[in-house]
Amino acid sequence: MTQLPWREALLALFALITLVQLFYYLYFFRRLASYRPTDKRQSQQHPVSVIICARDEAANLTKNLPGVLLQQYPSTHEVIVVNDNSTDESRYLLAELQKTFKKMNVVELRHEAKLISGKKYPLSIGIKEARHEILLLTDADCVPASENWIQKMQDAYDEEAEVILGYGAYHRKPGLLNKLIRFETFHTAMQYFSYALAGTPYMGVGRNLSYKRQQFFNQKGFSSINHIPGGDDDLFINKIANAKNTRIVIDPETFTLSEPKRTWKDWHTQKVRHYSTARYYKQKHRILLGLYAAANFLFYPAMAVALIFTDWRIALGIAGLKYLIQGIVYYKCMKKLQEADLFGWFWLFDLWMFFYYCIFAPSLWKKPRQNWN
Repeated sequence: MTQLPWREALLALFALITLVQLFYYLYFFRRLASYRPTDKRQSQQHPVSVIICARDEAANLTKNLPGVLLQQYPSTHEVIVVNDNSTDESRYLLAELQKTFKKMNVVELRHEAKLISGKKYPLSIGIKEARHEILLLTDADCVPASENWIQKMQDAYDEEAEVILGYGAYHRKPGLLNKLIRFETFHTAMQYFSYALAGTPYMGVGRNLSYKRQQFFNQKGFSSINHIPGGDDDLFINKIANAKNTRIVIDPETFTLSEPKRTWKDWHTQKVRHYSTARYYKQKHRILLGLYAAANFLFYPAMAVALIFTDWRIALGIAGLKYLIQGIVYYKCMKKLQEADLFGWFWLFDLWMFFYYCIFAPSLWKKPRQNWN
């Protein structure tokens, strides 16, 4: 039996890694690139409970909370702010705002929850206090991109929908770190939106997320993940979302905007906390996400080996095909998520992902921090 020469084997390995990447772009991510929401004959207005948890967030509440309180939503709604053991001026700020905004309900927590880590306890209290079935979640450091955020997020519900995934973007700032943060946020959103469109939803982000209150009680709250510091958004959605009950909303008026981290250290800490929950996803999601990450990680080492030790023209052609398809998909997805200014850098961001996985891969087995803020 003739053995495959080692140079051809290296080239075949590089082609296989590239083929895996192209599978994700052509099967999953093209769904977001070509997505067009179905036009509804008429809008609807469900009663909505907006829930925000805050700990020592007086500055952010001052800046962002008015954007939630001044939403143009004439139907029944409330804004619940859970002040979780804050030691700053949050209590007094919220008391003053309550005098003007009668639809705001403030829940003051003065004791820490034992054996329940992260944001899950204050969020659970907020959900139990909610008077309406549809919950709309965001964070104290987020501001809606428009006054139609509530209207357009709740309008995505239909007879089967129980989970609505929104986009939590970051403000555009100068500097490389800002671009990397925004690209990583875009890249994550491209994945969870595309997976949802493919009938395999696996996560959402608490900066912009909606689900029905009954789903929370059906799952007995966060009881199954109370021991995990994070997971109040992605792990909970991983449990309840399915092909029939999940919708996405990518109207720019529904985005929320947050202030990005200003230092590499702060961003690293934030991402380590976020990725520490991925090990608890359903097995099929871990496999899909792991295979994609592995292909991204191996692409550049495999390309370098193929260019050096095999026919560089064939290797370059394989890489060129990948960049062409990736560029088309990225451009269309970035336009939809209002991140088109990043497109000119996409090939550098793609190279950065190799180092990104080197930096953050240990988070998958490292014990996370216990605090949520």
